[in-house]
Amino acid sequence: MTNSPDQEAVLAANQAFYDAFSSKELGNMNRLWWQGSSSLCIHPGGGMLVGWDTIQASWKSIFSNTDSIEIDVEVIKVEVDQAIAYIVVRETVLQSSRGRKLKAQSIATNIFQKMAQKWYLVQHHGSPIMR
Repeated sequence: MTNSPDQEAVLAANQAFYDAFSSKELGNMNRLWWQGSSSLCIHPGGGMLVGWDTIQASWKSIFSNTDSIEIDVEVIKVEVDQAIAYIVVRETVLQSSRGRKLKAQSIATNIFQKMAQKWYLVQHHGSPIMR
């Protein structure tokens, strides 16, 4: 079964999010996220961040306090409607900071909204997988 053009575009936007995350590219994050006050982000184990300015500050902090990030993403579920889409993924993150390495797994839901013919990330919610 082939994916629709919108599904392909949402999957590409999702991949671009993880590429920006792993390469610590704040400029690419800026282009992917909807920069309005309704954007929402919950990092695994963290509180709810509302509005692009707050979300951007969190990514800037993560990037500046991390030496390297490797992310393996397994797409579990994709749903695309006319102007809203979500992707559920399993993330395995290997993070190196100040000589310490941390490996963690999360389940994340990324919600995208189509505005002006482009899919923007409007919500990222990661929850740690406890073992």
